[in-house]
Amino acid sequence: MKNIVIRLNNYIKIFYTVLVVLLIGCKKESVIMDQSILDPAESTPNILFIIADDLGKDAINGFSEGQIKPTTPNIDAIRNSGITFVNFWSYPTCSPTRASIISGKYSYRTGVKWAGDELDSSEMSLQKFINKETNETYATALVGKWHLSGSNSSFNPEVFGIDYYAGLIRGEVQSYYNWVLTEDGIGSFVSDYTTERFTDLAINWIQKQEKPWFMWLAYNAPHTPFHVPPNEMHSQGNLPDYMEGMDETPYFMAAIEAMDYQIGRLLDSIPEDKKENTIIIFIGDNGSPNQVAQSPYTYFTAKGSLNQGGVNVPMFISGKGVSRRGNDTNLVTSTDLFATISEIAGVHVNNINDSKSFKSLLTESIGGVRNFQYAEKDDGDNNLWAISNGSYKIIENENGTKEFYNLIDDPYEEINLLNRSLSSSESNAKIELETELLNIRK
Repeated sequence: MKNIVIRLNNYIKIFYTVLVVLLIGCKKESVIMDQSILDPAESTPNILFIIADDLGKDAINGFSEGQIKPTTPNIDAIRNSGITFVNFWSYPTCSPTRASIISGKYSYRTGVKWAGDELDSSEMSLQKFINKETNETYATALVGKWHLSGSNSSFNPEVFGIDYYAGLIRGEVQSYYNWVLTEDGIGSFVSDYTTERFTDLAINWIQKQEKPWFMWLAYNAPHTPFHVPPNEMHSQGNLPDYMEGMDETPYFMAAIEAMDYQIGRLLDSIPEDKKENTIIIFIGDNGSPNQVAQSPYTYFTAKGSLNQGGVNVPMFISGKGVSRRGNDTNLVTSTDLFATISEIAGVHVNNINDSKSFKSLLTESIGGVRNFQYAEKDDGDNNLWAISNGSYKIIENENGTKEFYNLIDDPYEEINLLNRSLSSSESNAKIELETELLNIRK
């Protein structure tokens, strides 16, 4: 009997020893799995957001608008490997577009309605929101044009929760070769070509990052002044210095090509494994400058207007998490980039402020996330707003005057339907748009 008890005790000891070993082994395995799941470098994409300044559909490949196009192999590659959002709306000028993206709000809520308006520092920025909701997962940087601080040339955008800022605080340079670079709130005159210097700053910052990064790269190209970029960056030939009265178009195209050249250099600097884990978003912030607007747009329906030539601008998205190719016709606005980029970064958000995430469209050809697009302008003399459901569009002035267009039959807004009697379907569409406009602006 005693031997039986001894053997049972030994068996029990062996059983518990094996059990402890198995539990320890399982615990180690589960910790390794959790680390793999939670490792942001493996599961979270880098985000490269590129803004071109004053780039309309008529000035880039991929659209029927415009007859003269620049040579842009790098931007073309972004477009060809991803999605072209053909119904993307911005605002008529740069500041409100940038404010809508960084805040996720319509202009009348932030007060940034025109170029040079100031964004209040109390606004929750896209960068700050992402890191607040993801426990500081991302390193964030904004390089290039800011233009959300009025005439304040010493402002530091890092107060918005951006880890690093370097670039052009004001909206326009006097010369692409002589301008003020602001870094850490301190300005200094530099003679480097702006497009190249911004790219250098972006490359240097990205190469230092050890965790997922969000780079907002805002070129001031191809915004005026018209200039001659370094010869190796463009294909427009031996251009003389621009003088008033000359044809501006080749200078405008050269600036776009130089930007494309630098985008290529930036992408080449990113190691292949990091690039494969990077999503790229490229947009124009408003229509092309009035001097170089091409048919079907005109001087009066390009930059600065609420016509399609002023607000319906390029957006291409490709890279990590983008499985669709070709054109997408869903209604999207610049405001929607706040929620979309947040969701890409891992924030569980579909709608916030005036922003609706269209992340689902990167992988699925489904119904749109919004039924209406909205934009506005207030340049001090004219206060207008526009709304569209994709088929019809209203442009309304504060003074009560209205324009009403059928964008299917008249995509470039040549026939104001209010100059004649409306059909029943047109009347219903007008009432629907007016109702939604009241709802948005209430």
